[in-house]
Amino acid sequence: MTALLPNISVPGSTAVLVATTDGPFNLTAAAQAGLGSGQSLAPLCTLCCCGFVNRTLAVVFMVSLAFAIVVGNVVTLTVFVQTRQSRTPQGYLKVSLAIADMMVGLLVVPFSVYTEISLMVMSAPPIWYQGSSTSPASSSTLGGLVSPWQPCMLIGPVFAGCTFVSISTIFLMTLERSVAILRPLHKDALVTRRRTLLFILLSWAASFLLALAPLIFSSNFTLEYNECSRMCNYTPLLFGGQLPPDANILLLFPAFDFTLLGGTLIVNIVSFTSIRRYSRKRKLLSEGSLSDGGGGGGGGGGGCPHRPSFSDIKAAKTIGILTFAFTASFSPIAVFVLGNVVGYTWCNFSFFAFWILTGNSCCNVIIYSVRDHRFRKGVTLLFQRDQSPPHGEKT
Repeated sequence: MTALLPNISVPGSTAVLVATTDGPFNLTAAAQAGLGSGQSLAPLCTLCCCGFVNRTLAVVFMVSLAFAIVVGNVVTLTVFVQTRQSRTPQGYLKVSLAIADMMVGLLVVPFSVYTEISLMVMSAPPIWYQGSSTSPASSSTLGGLVSPWQPCMLIGPVFAGCTFVSISTIFLMTLERSVAILRPLHKDALVTRRRTLLFILLSWAASFLLALAPLIFSSNFTLEYNECSRMCNYTPLLFGGQLPPDANILLLFPAFDFTLLGGTLIVNIVSFTSIRRYSRKRKLLSEGSLSDGGGGGGGGGGGCPHRPSFSDIKAAKTIGILTFAFTASFSPIAVFVLGNVVGYTWCNFSFFAFWILTGNSCCNVIIYSVRDHRFRKGVTLLFQRDQSPPHGEKT
């Protein structure tokens, strides 16, 4: 989920962050003296990453995206909470997905907006900027060094955890629809509200545990704000100019994501194959009934006793579109992380990769609006609720 930006330990108990980008460096070697004197220096970078116009356009884009994410998912949550027909296992999964997306719009994107505005209007970056890498450490009563609290230690895991929640929720939605397609008579017995809520809780716990894995299982990682991606990224610490031996722990992220996305793809293929087989059989039975003068009508009913409903088929297709959209938005991040692990770095590409994935948080409501007629009806009733009828027309 995040870029690999190595830290280099230097004398004086100060770590200098060197961004392995296409050219810009956060700090030059000559700037180390400034850090030693207790001054916080702004990062040095090229116009493509940190120019005033570039930052202004990035802030406008971020604000617009945050507004779209929050408003869209608030509407989604309101519709599913206030509509009784949506209080189903599939509805609970959609609520979980909307909550994860809304957390991105409420926490992750606004933090990037705040940081970018601070870098534009202030002569020096915030004291926590780059954490202990560029901020002067203060001595504690025990003689050690105390670094300012790094907000990225919260924002980074939230973004990674919400992304994992989205992937696992889409996987659960695919399984739920596959049961409805392949085993329609056993759907109510296999997919219950209690089991669905339990799986949702497990997916949230496992997702955030995985997001914290680099910090829990290794002491060689930190989280810092990246000037290229404009987000909080996991950063491995360099030892003697070399990456730590456990730097590959970040490969857990794309491995987990592609495992679930691959499983989702396989389940979708099985479901759509069953739907196609059922549609073909229904077409053949319909042709037989016409040729037999209606005698095949009963045979058509007897030939497909366990056929899925039209709503189940349409819901399966909608989830397939959700899977495709998320896979398309996550693929650039996976390419970026894999490229970082093997030594390739792209500053501009990292920005597009991270924010394409972030933009996916406002896509679900668009897909629901196009594909789900119940959702459209719920939105219509939601906005018409304030228009109460006159007293004379009440029955």
